[in-house]
Amino acid sequence: MTSLLHWFEPWYPSWPMAAFLLGGAGLYLAGSWRRHTPWWRQMWFWLGWLLIYQGLQTQWDYYAEHQFFLHMLQQMALHDLGPLLVMLAWPGPTWRAGLPARWRSRYLMPIMRTTPMRGLTAFVLNTWIAAILFSGLVVFWLIPVIHVGVMLNTTLYQLMNWTMVFDGLLFWWLVLDPRSTPPAHIRPGGRIFLPILAMIPQMVLGAVLALTSADWYPIYTLCGRAISGIEPLTDQHLGGLILWIPASGLNVIAAMVALRNWMRLSERGRLQEKARQPRPGPSSDAKPSAAA
Repeated sequence: MTSLLHWFEPWYPSWPMAAFLLGGAGLYLAGSWRRHTPWWRQMWFWLGWLLIYQGLQTQWDYYAEHQFFLHMLQQMALHDLGPLLVMLAWPGPTWRAGLPARWRSRYLMPIMRTTPMRGLTAFVLNTWIAAILFSGLVVFWLIPVIHVGVMLNTTLYQLMNWTMVFDGLLFWWLVLDPRSTPPAHIRPGGRIFLPILAMIPQMVLGAVLALTSADWYPIYTLCGRAISGIEPLTDQHLGGLILWIPASGLNVIAAMVALRNWMRLSERGRLQEKARQPRPGPSSDAKPSAAA
């Protein structure tokens, strides 16, 4: 029991992370009570939110710093699986309902309408920027020179985790949006191909790490590995396989969900707005009908 409780002690306590996790959970609880969110949506949300919490504020951080394949499992939880489950629940309306109406009208809407916020939103919600950020961040933090600095610097390590979480939430929000365009930012067909396109760089990097015979990350040996019986190359190969197969497989699952949303919109006739037909005007040579 003591060891189980010890697992939930954060390796790197962070008040901003704790406030983010508690705030998101509290808003969702309040919004679920007001909107009567379906139980299956709540299930997906809490599974994803708990997974993100595990990756940010438990002893998982310690093992992720001392074993490469555990680090890759952590990053997959923070960047791929956790945010994917959260956005599968489509929590935006529930979070919004959790805010008091006065806060939404007095604070949230004016902030979202400011020029800097609108510019930032337009940038990060761009299709190509979203794809580049999603795969680019994974590759960037795994560049050996940068990865060494991250493992030796607590601030950089927490920054890496923050960027992975927020980028994952943003990307899966774009891909799993069940609405038509607009208000969705990407057309339904584009949401199917976006995760397939974004997974290519991480698949390539994962295959290289899984098949190479060179140890790219000796920092784990210098700091001491959490599991002593695993060789450095075996550890790296396992991490590469995680990035190569299961992490990329989640992109395929997301594309299938996007395809399902596209089919639903098609069945409801909401893929595109029907062109408005001009009303026939009075014609001077129109003949009176027989009924007239």
